[in-house]
Amino acid sequence: MAKVRFDAVRKVYPNGYVGVAGATFEVADGELLVLVGPSGCGKSTLLRMVAGLEAISDGTLTIGERVVNDVAPKDRDIAMVFQSYALYPHMSVAENLAFGLKLRGQSKAAIAARVDDAARMLELDTVLDRKPVQLSGGQRQRVALGRALVRQPQVFLLDEPLSNLDAKLRAGMRVEIARLHRQLGTTMIYVTHDQIEAMTLGQRIVVLKDGHIQQIDTPMALYERPANLFVATFLGSPAMNVLRGTLAQAADGWHLDAGGGITLALGDAGFPADWNGRTIDLGIRPEHLLPADGAGAALSPVVEVVEPVGSEVFVNLRLGPSALIARLPPDRVPVPGEALPLVIAAGRAHAFDIETGERLITPAG
Repeated sequence: MAKVRFDAVRKVYPNGYVGVAGATFEVADGELLVLVGPSGCGKSTLLRMVAGLEAISDGTLTIGERVVNDVAPKDRDIAMVFQSYALYPHMSVAENLAFGLKLRGQSKAAIAARVDDAARMLELDTVLDRKPVQLSGGQRQRVALGRALVRQPQVFLLDEPLSNLDAKLRAGMRVEIARLHRQLGTTMIYVTHDQIEAMTLGQRIVVLKDGHIQQIDTPMALYERPANLFVATFLGSPAMNVLRGTLAQAADGWHLDAGGGITLALGDAGFPADWNGRTIDLGIRPEHLLPADGAGAALSPVVEVVEPVGSEVFVNLRLGPSALIARLPPDRVPVPGEALPLVIAAGRAHAFDIETGERLITPAG
């Protein structure tokens, strides 16, 4: 096991495109850290620089106590799991698991012991004689994990390993990877564009956009205290509602004039007094829009589409030109076309600067 440290690491391509701009952070020894962001944000580039598959343009990358900028991939003591599984189709499961160890000159007894251990841990011991074509998608992914596992590396690198699986298999494999990490205690860096994977797997998450790190923190800290509007809207499903408007303070508390004759009652929102007249982006999580009686409603959007999902109901709403979504309990399912009186949970509104997108206040809840 080993820590991984990025010190001002940059990747600039020959055409001048900046893939990663000055990444500085540390992956703790034994930590499962997730790199997340949309396509082209630099997350896979960071991972490939750790693997030695991309040259570092500037900065220092350290694995353990060793600077590895100029160390060949085979000498970095890392193992990588790819999106495509990359299994040898003509080899059995056992042969796929053992192949890397054979190349390293391990003894037959050592190889057999490691293969047996990995197969048992990943529940592959009953399919060791099968070829990849005879396996399910989940079994193939476990073989790819097992091939990395038998090498006993200092660092595991996982590059969108679940993206080829269906939703049910993805959920099951998330549990497998989390269980595997707990058992091994090995440093893992996991890349995904799926924010649910990031939230459920990562002990900490690095959120990237356009090659820049936006925020690094634990999943719940990112969700509850996003550093900016991008992080706020990227993490969370359904996504955060955002309304732009001008604040006004009155005797009954704060109001947000969202234009078009639409005003939201925010009550005692805790805004500084000098924000009176300031235009902000107001962020509200779907679960923080709560049913209200008509008299106490902060807003009354019109129901457009209702999506019952069993334990809760997603209600798609229209408030003037703005689309909103509320996450409500299933005991009252509203009807499309009706006005739905809602209040904003006390202390749960987020405020963001309209120019920079930076968070202006931390919700109190």
